[in-house]
Amino acid sequence: MPAIEFLQSNGSPVARGGIAKRDNWAAEEPGVILVFCIVFLVGCGILVLIIQKTVKQRLEERAQWEVSEVRNEKSY
Repeated sequence: MPAIEFLQSNGSPVARGGIAKRDNWAAEEPGVILVFCIVFLVGCGILVLIIQKTVKQRLEERAQWEVSEVRNEKSY
């Protein structure tokens, strides 16, 4: 605990470094956070549509394949 006592006893911001209390940027700028969320949701939606399209194309290609049964003439 000596490091914590040192930081508490010396109140200079240089000594505290990254421990200094900072403002909550997200609370001050809710509009920017809302835009980030909307862009993220739109991006996820586009990604889902692309994946859905590729999966549908693969299923259609597999449906067109001709399947023939191969029988083994020998019985074991």
